[in-house]
Amino acid sequence: MTNVLYRSDDGIATITINRPEVRNAVDGPTAQLLQDMLDQADTDEAIDVVILTGADGTFCAGADLSAISDGRGNTVTELEPDTILGSLGPMGPTRQVMTKPVIAAVEGHAVAGGLELALWCDLRVAAQDATFGVYCRRWGVPLIDGGTVRLPRLVGHSHAMDLILTGRPVGGDEALQMGLANRLTPPGGAVAGATKLARTIAAFPQRCVRSDRRSAIEQWGQTEAEALANEVVLGMTTIRSGETREGASRFVSGEGRHGEF
Repeated sequence: MTNVLYRSDDGIATITINRPEVRNAVDGPTAQLLQDMLDQADTDEAIDVVILTGADGTFCAGADLSAISDGRGNTVTELEPDTILGSLGPMGPTRQVMTKPVIAAVEGHAVAGGLELALWCDLRVAAQDATFGVYCRRWGVPLIDGGTVRLPRLVGHSHAMDLILTGRPVGGDEALQMGLANRLTPPGGAVAGATKLARTIAAFPQRCVRSDRRSAIEQWGQTEAEALANEVVLGMTTIRSGETREGASRFVSGEGRHGEF
């Protein structure tokens, strides 16, 4: 059985963690496969948006702690700030800088390292009965793959500290309220909802989508002046490509009037 499945259709790549016997927990080899397949999607010119999900009704239960005893444990490496990005994270792709949007389609549990995988994605579409949580709190396993960094940035410090310190479960409705989930679907509908959202994003001019996404990500490590200057540099690259002129021509010809998408 392949631990990670890859499917592409009409500009959308769907990558599925396929270890249902351990609730899609990720061991070392699976982490490497996840990174490899996300790299494949990112470099494939035919792909515009990536969906990350899990098989059989569970997103991901975190790192596979049972794999440590037989040498399949997740890789944890202490690296300097100038080398950590692009390296293999404990859960796989969590230190990668993707050039394309990634959407998590969350059914069931996204907990511990599975929560960190979901946080790494740009957007999260969750079933109403999905569960998020820092479940590793119970076992003395630290958040070591971006959880303490990305969670506060997504939901604010107060909400993040509540989840980090208590390890409590957060359901779909509360996740949507605090900004952890971007969209909710009926149970079993997360992949379909994520695919619908992916198609919406893929329909836009992609150079502009990726440029604005990159600026929004890079501004976290910049002063306001640096971020504003970087935004202009990235935006001008899009404008010079001709994509903006082409879009303006479509508008002048009558497309998109009255707010129509």
